[in-house]
Amino acid sequence: MASQPSRKRRLEVEDIGDIAVVNFVDKKILDEQNIQMIGDDLFRLVDELGRRKVLLNFGNVEFMSSAALGKLITLHRKLQAVQGKLVLCKIAKDILDVFKITKLDKILTIYPDEQAGLQGF
Repeated sequence: MASQPSRKRRLEVEDIGDIAVVNFVDKKILDEQNIQMIGDDLFRLVDELGRRKVLLNFGNVEFMSSAALGKLITLHRKLQAVQGKLVLCKIAKDILDVFKITKLDKILTIYPDEQAGLQGF
């Protein structure tokens, strides 16, 4: 039986009560394949694991391509469809500027730190 090629984990998920707190492993989320894997992992939280409250902590992320923004919007919609909620926190200023330009800051719930994000549910 052939073994699956090991793939580096892109996300670290910690459960705090009924909230799935997601930390990104990569400092730069730019590569299309990585973004696809991150999206798949995030969607799995909702679709397969039945999570309804997801907090994305961007504390480790320095750069993020616009393709990654699409995954966040899809995740937001998936959670909305099941009466769930997506909250983001600790977004670097440069990335936050992109959120503001694209008006994503109006669609997504964003907090300055994880504690505030947890209380946002």
